[in-house]
This record gives sequence, C-alpha cells and structure tokens, in this order.
Amino acid sequence: MIKLFITDLDGCITHPFKTPDWESISEIRNLNQQSRTAEHIPGITICSGRPFPYVEAVGQWLDVEVPMVFESGGGMYNMKNNEITWNPHFDEDARKAVVEIKEWIENVLIKNYEGTYPEFAKYTDAGLVNPDPSKVKKMHDEILNFVPQNYPMFEIHDTDISVNVILKKANKGVGIRHLCENLGLELDEVAYIGDSSGDLPGLEIVGKSFAPENAKSFVKEAADHIVGEATEGVLEAYHMLIELNENQG
Repeated sequence: MIKLFITDLDGCITHPFKTPDWESISEIRNLNQQSRTAEHIPGITICSGRPFPYVEAVGQWLDVEVPMVFESGGGMYNMKNNEITWNPHFDEDARKAVVEIKEWIENVLIKNYEGTYPEFAKYTDAGLVNPDPSKVKKMHDEILNFVPQNYPMFEIHDTDISVNVILKKANKGVGIRHLCENLGLELDEVAYIGDSSGDLPGLEIVGKSFAPENAKSFVKEAADHIVGEATEGVLEAYHMLIELNENQG
C-alpha cells in the first residue's frame, strides 16, 4: 500500500510563470484532507528544489501536515511544529562553496543573460531562473564547464526555466530517504512524481513513480507511469494511487 504521495513543484503542482490550476489544486487538497480519516487515501507532501518560502506556501495551499523537503534534499520543514532540519552533509566546507558559486553566478551569468535572477532565500544550494529556455540552456552549459572541476561535491540539474547546483549528498533521493526515515515509512510505501533531471534520484527509489506529460523524455522513460500535464497529472496520479490501494485492500 502507498501511504504517502510526494510531489515536485515546478512542472507538477505548478506551471512556472503561469496562474495555478486552482481547480485541480483544490481537489488535491481535498483528497489530502480526506487521507486523515480514509486509510486507502495516501497523504501528500512536497519534495522540491525550490527554497523554503515557496515550498512552505504551496504546503499551505495543499494543507500538508507531514514534513516537506525543500532545496532538493537540503532541508526539511515540519509545519506542525514550525521546525526546519538541515541535511547533516551541509558542513562548513559546503557552505563556503555555495557562497562562492553564488558569487560566480551573480558576476558571470546574471550580468550577461538579461532576465535572469538568483533563487533568493536558498541556503544549501545555488540556483538561477530565467523564463527563456534558450538562455537557461546556455547558462546550464557554462555551469557544467565551471562547477564540476572546481566543486566536485556538487551536481547540476536543469529545468526549462532554471538551473540548480546542489550538494551530491543532498539530492532528492537523499531528501526522500530522510523523509521516510522521519516518518517511519519504507521506500516502497511512497510514490513520487517529477518532471526533470533533479527528480531522477527520487523516482528511482520509490514504490511508484510518475512523470507528467510535460516531463523531459528521459524522465518519462524512468517513471512507472506517465500521466497528464502538470497539476492535472498530479491529480490523475493521486487517483491512480487511491485506486491501487483500494484494490490491494
């Protein structure tokens, strides 16, 4: 039985730079609320590369009660007691490296690619955002040429609108493992939906994996199921999990 459904944000619950699909989000929230009294409905939570404020806000939309993972696997937030716990691998060396990477991004990329801004409020990793996928692709290539040789403890992931430089020991696979340990769940008791390269470490370890139709092709190849686009796809996956649990019961 799947006891917890974990969703990514950009490309899944939300469409970057577009008005949210409030109808689907409201239904997802309703199902999450029903999960508290219906055993066959898994609760929902978030695992996202986005910084804490964004994840916390969307958690409020969905009425999430269990901990949420932000900055991929850098931090975990428990809304019930308003507590943040940080990945233990984010030590002083990693912190100094993140500061240096952020300075390089600011001085080399943001100044040279109009419309680019850093992901403000990030603590354990460095990210940038631009609504133009062609500019993101060029910046991703520049980051690939700079970060691995200078900061080998980090890995790089991209979406159509962002690039993230994260600690290898703080990716989404690590984040989901820590979340399951915190909740006393086995990995095969959780499901995850994601759409980009940063989601692969999570998709590879859970009991059921999903990718929305708008996901990268290699992500869809790695997922157990492909569902509809973005928020509607998350809702479709949620219903599939409920049906699966009902049939197993």
